[in-house]
Amino acid sequence: MSIHENLLGGPPPTHLPDDPGPREMLASGTAPVDVAAAHPTSSLAWAQLADEAFERGATVESYAYARTGYHRGLDALRRNGWKGHGPVPWEHEPNRGFLRALHALARAAQAIGEQEEYERCSQFLKDSSPEAAQVLG
Repeated sequence: MSIHENLLGGPPPTHLPDDPGPREMLASGTAPVDVAAAHPTSSLAWAQLADEAFERGATVESYAYARTGYHRGLDALRRNGWKGHGPVPWEHEPNRGFLRALHALARAAQAIGEQEEYERCSQFLKDSSPEAAQVLG
């Protein structure tokens, strides 16, 4: 028996490949809008845009940015073997852009009164990564 064998019988965790470009650009102070323009498939850039919009009270804008990051993340997860459910570990840094976008989408949905979407996205985040749900609040 392998120490990495999934004894619960569920799908294995999905680990997105590392894409350091957007993360390094954001860390160096590049504006998230410029990072998203240079790396439009980066969930991390869209999640950062969503967070900044939410912080300044632009909830509809935050919702749109978060939805873009969420869908870009779903595309990446599917390309990497995810079958629509299963763990997306927060511990694996490349997964954090998707998880942050999912959190931002739930938050913005709640702020604009989309209760059903808020509940769906909140549960999806908890199911994907209990740690991300705890860390992101």
